[in-house]
Amino acid sequence: MAREFKVGDTFRHVRECDKYRPLYYAGASGDFNPIHIDKEVGMMAGLGGNILQGLCTMAWAVEAAVNFVGDPGRITRAKVRFSKPVMVDDTITYEGRVASTEGGKLVMEISAKNQKGEEVLKNAVVEARVG
Repeated sequence: MAREFKVGDTFRHVRECDKYRPLYYAGASGDFNPIHIDKEVGMMAGLGGNILQGLCTMAWAVEAAVNFVGDPGRITRAKVRFSKPVMVDDTITYEGRVASTEGGKLVMEISAKNQKGEEVLKNAVVEARVG
């Protein structure tokens, strides 16, 4: 039996950016920009240290949606606005809500905040096929 999704359904996902995460993501993505892998370069750039790649932050939002819908093959679209860098040792909490479920399409709005309550993504929306 297929799972039924309703407008207003919510989900939560938490990820921690340990000191190795930017290195792991650099290896997987090829994004070896020094602001991601070298703390000193991040400091010189005025970032306070090295920062996580934005696409990893976005991927975690998609991961939150995948965990909710139960099948990565259902995801059809994702969009976000990057609003604040994720620092090493940040813990990011993703809170999602089903915004609509029309025409076989599930639209999920996701907020992403660090442990200080600061938004690291804005206007995050992930869409999935349902039914």
